[in-house]
Amino acid sequence: MGKKITAAFYRGDKSFTVEQIEAAQPVAGEVAVRIAYCGICGTDMHVYHGNMDARVGFNRVIGHEMSGTVAALGDGVEGLSVGQKVVVRPLDHCGECPACAAGHQHICHKLKFLGLDTDGAMQEIWNVPAHTLHVLPDDLRMDHAALIEPVAVACHDVRLSGLEPGEDVLVIGGGPIGILCAMVARDAGGKVVLSEVNKNRLAIAEKLGFDTVNPAEQDLAAEINARTGDKGADVVFEVSGSQPGVDAMTACAATRARIVMVAIHAKKPQIDLFQFFWRELKLFGARVYEPEDYEKAIAIITSGGVDADTVITDVSPLSEIQAAFEALDKSPTALKSLIKVGEDA
Repeated sequence: MGKKITAAFYRGDKSFTVEQIEAAQPVAGEVAVRIAYCGICGTDMHVYHGNMDARVGFNRVIGHEMSGTVAALGDGVEGLSVGQKVVVRPLDHCGECPACAAGHQHICHKLKFLGLDTDGAMQEIWNVPAHTLHVLPDDLRMDHAALIEPVAVACHDVRLSGLEPGEDVLVIGGGPIGILCAMVARDAGGKVVLSEVNKNRLAIAEKLGFDTVNPAEQDLAAEINARTGDKGADVVFEVSGSQPGVDAMTACAATRARIVMVAIHAKKPQIDLFQFFWRELKLFGARVYEPEDYEKAIAIITSGGVDADTVITDVSPLSEIQAAFEALDKSPTALKSLIKVGEDA
């Protein structure tokens, strides 16, 4: 390409610099993607706070929740064409470890997460392995498409749960992923209740049509029992990352309920294993997503199963990335913040 592009670099100490760099040509097997939007996720905020400095360093372009269009193809890339709308599934596996050999490339023992272990999407042109791309419908809005990555997380969580239409679902935690889990579970036919202590997040959940419980003011287990005929929730998603959330996931579970551990816990939580024996519960770990989850996420967003306009609470230009992170860090009401990197396709 041989031209300058704009990129935002994490420099440590809660700071970014926006710079002009030379756009690199995609090498064999790569695709150059012109970025339209990139979302700020919880992991990006961990980077901002310096919690991942040992992993990302101080010269990293972060970002992975993105939408864009194909700008150029490296040698040997087939099945894609310049101008197509795409999203990136930001996982690059080794292909040789036991997990890869078993077909579980998304949890490869040597997994590289693009935008953390490599440079990411907070730049105008992002070169990525061709196998990470998913093609979008031509009529899908690019700001909405930037939600596909986090929606794919929720699709993976719901798929692993084995949720059947009509089952009672409890989502513990109403942050961005919790809200998306609730929407995907509802789209799958679940009867969803969302538990959250933040009143701003409760208001968003209620605006989206969900029944809610504030466990700071109500007995969550009693509320779930009252709503399910003393049965409990058939499927529980623990998305709070808190000890009270872990306590609630077993207290609210029905006989033979499936519990999906979505949140990443900073400390090892204490788990009531007696309830697993007493009610024959099942616990699933859920990490990132697989290709089919991306395709499901694209379908749900295209169909309107996710209310993208409500989930996206603010959009900032790439030139103001520093202010966007500072604002999100202080905001009690933001759900999903987007960075507008380039022009809409």
